[in-house]
Amino acid sequence: MNLHISQKASSISPSATLTIDAKFKSMKAEGIDVVGFGAGEPDFDTPQHIKDAAIKAINDGFTKYTPASGMLELKKAICEKFKRDNALDYTPANIVVSNGAKHSLVNAFSAICDPGDEVIIPAPYWVSYPEMVKLADAVPVIIETREEDHFKFTVEELHEVVTEKTRAIVLNSPSNPTGMVYTKEELRKIADYAVEKNLYIVSDEIYESLIYDGEESVSIASFNDRIKDLTIVVNGVSKTYAMTGWRIGYTASNEAIAKVMSNVQSHATSNPNSIAQVAAIEALRGPMDTVWEMKKAFKERRDHMVKRVNEIEGVSCKMPQGAFYIMMNIEKLLNKEYYGVFVKDSDAFCTLLLEKGKLALVPGSGFGAPNFVRWSYATSMENIDEGLNRLEKFITNQL
Repeated sequence: MNLHISQKASSISPSATLTIDAKFKSMKAEGIDVVGFGAGEPDFDTPQHIKDAAIKAINDGFTKYTPASGMLELKKAICEKFKRDNALDYTPANIVVSNGAKHSLVNAFSAICDPGDEVIIPAPYWVSYPEMVKLADAVPVIIETREEDHFKFTVEELHEVVTEKTRAIVLNSPSNPTGMVYTKEELRKIADYAVEKNLYIVSDEIYESLIYDGEESVSIASFNDRIKDLTIVVNGVSKTYAMTGWRIGYTASNEAIAKVMSNVQSHATSNPNSIAQVAAIEALRGPMDTVWEMKKAFKERRDHMVKRVNEIEGVSCKMPQGAFYIMMNIEKLLNKEYYGVFVKDSDAFCTLLLEKGKLALVPGSGFGAPNFVRWSYATSMENIDEGLNRLEKFITNQL
């Protein structure tokens, strides 16, 4: 049978993070002693008060449709959060609640991009950004950043790639996969440039609560009304409240953009899960004790992992300032033979490491960083030590 498949859909690459995590889970289900660091989700349980709110919603029969762009009460809670945490004034008309922050990003690119528009994405980037831009019939334009610059781009580098077709800049601070955080002054320069060139900023702030060492959480939309109008702030409850499976993300933007995103979503998915929306209200308005405990644990794990990685010959990493990832430089390990296999890039390295070392890491190629691999420290200290022990044995041919 000769099947026709969309060229656009066929051009979309699978998620490297989900692919490696699926293989890890498959091996574990087979009883193989494998350790994984691929999934980008907290290993903590959702706080009890949030689960209780969801259970009450079920028992109260709150199981029907809500408005497509989210419940009014949840939008109010989101506006309260922006005022409290980011010094940003929004009304419910500026808010669109979606099925996770990933869905929010797809809505955002769909709302602002026409065919052929260019969207600037700094690398290393979260694996889905370029594919989402392609889905919106736009063109991802990659800025290569350097490890010595903590994987951050400058306005000067931005200016080199901006063209008359440029529509938007993607900003992710704290970053997945690098954990870097832009300073207030760095953000201000980017904001001023975006205003000057009339460019949208799609600001993914999903990791904003996971910043360490006294670094400041700043939303680029908070500088003035002009940049606020050009910014689509993307956030959600998944990382802060260990609610990845609840699938609640949201955007704050100019009302005209919010209306378009709401229209798109109304035809694509309709409303987010009603029960999860109630849980999200409780998350945003409830106590934060468990969040701070989780953040403290992440910092301890980060410090330990970075120290140990930098003690292993042949690999290194920078200290991330936020999120729960490190990007490990494996450049010195490439173009060599291990266990009879020539390893030329991070894909080959991670494939062999999983097969021989029973250790699952995510290759940097999917993030636009082929000489790196990503670790997640959203796992126990015991797993971290076991994983690093396996890495060391692997690269010293002791397996």
